[in-house]
Amino acid sequence: MAEISQNPVQKRRGLIESLDIDMRLVGMIGALVLISLAFNLATGGAYLSPRNIFNLTIQTVSVAIMATGMVFVIVTRNIDLSVGALLAICSAMMAMTQARWLPGMLGLELGSPLIAPLTVVVGLVTGTLIGAMNGWLVGYQLIPAFIVTLGGFLIWRFAGWYLTSGQTIAPLDQTFLLFGGAEGTLGETWSWILGLALSLVALWAIWSARRSKLAHDFPVKPLGAELALAGMAVAAILGFVAILNAYAIPKGKLRRLFEAQGMELPEGYSAGHGLPYSVLILILVAVVMTVIARRTRLGRYIFATGGNPDAAELSGINTRLLTVKVFALMGFLCGLSAVVASARLQSHANDIGTLDELRVIAAAVIGGTALAGGSGTIYGAILGALIMQSLASGMGMVGVDSPLQNIVVGAVLVFAVWIDIQYRKRWGKT
Repeated sequence: MAEISQNPVQKRRGLIESLDIDMRLVGMIGALVLISLAFNLATGGAYLSPRNIFNLTIQTVSVAIMATGMVFVIVTRNIDLSVGALLAICSAMMAMTQARWLPGMLGLELGSPLIAPLTVVVGLVTGTLIGAMNGWLVGYQLIPAFIVTLGGFLIWRFAGWYLTSGQTIAPLDQTFLLFGGAEGTLGETWSWILGLALSLVALWAIWSARRSKLAHDFPVKPLGAELALAGMAVAAILGFVAILNAYAIPKGKLRRLFEAQGMELPEGYSAGHGLPYSVLILILVAVVMTVIARRTRLGRYIFATGGNPDAAELSGINTRLLTVKVFALMGFLCGLSAVVASARLQSHANDIGTLDELRVIAAAVIGGTALAGGSGTIYGAILGALIMQSLASGMGMVGVDSPLQNIVVGAVLVFAVWIDIQYRKRWGKT
């Protein structure tokens, strides 16, 4: 009897499994490329200009930082609707600390070297404590996370409003503003050095993973596929650095920088911005959160609890304390995002973080985090945040009204969940 040949779907699945290709990641990258090309065509090339890519990058950071924490929250089968309001109260606390309380109580005026570190500590502690309180209410008092964080959504933004008496707080400390992106960058030389260092780290990670699999007799990708992946990683890192270095610092700003050092701007001198400090913060957060997810007991407990909470509790995991830790981490990241967001805006405004709940949850879900819990990736959430911001930036550049932008974002979120369901059905993912 003749053998029955595999159908095309089985052959394709076998090829993809042998190459260990994450089709969801490929799909997200493809969507980002299509979005970028479409908006670049619609704006006559302005969308992919170095200036817009720089602005798009620093605008993405605050949402992307919170999205990494939202992955853990959703993986444990919870939700946090208060992240935007939590960002607002942290921003209000930091603004009042540096502009009102420190000058009034300790006599530390703006420009003091103590202002920025004390302000950041206040923001991070505020976010962590509120997040831990949310986790305690959910984990130990058994109040649904939806209700707890919906209450936080209504409470914390308006608590910030009362804290600042409804005023926009500005100016902020110049050192603090370095965390926003536009005011704080590495410059061309150090950006290239860091880009080369990150490229070497990427190559080492790919080689180390292959060597580890071979040592344990696990299947590995063909060598050609590994080399292609390594080449794409290096090209992406160095290409990104080259684009940000190509965005020149305005002459007026260069002149002020030289004058601050008692020097005169040389004729014809120019310099690029390079990598913003806020992007470095996001890279650090991504690395730390990935290590937590993949290499630590906390990460294993988070994913085990999300996969089967009852089994996790029976196996000895303190799921209530775990819930407190996850929400406290989410609060810490909201405080860190508040640092970046308020520094980028160079002030605290009452509407800071508005609708960030939508953007953060959407970024995590678009990035592949399952709302049913148990699965999700940090890099997927960051890529999801970039897709969301790319849509918003592109629609703004072509003149789409703000209400229609939110309609599109909502439609994209629903479509992303539908795609995720179809992916899991097609490829047998759980």
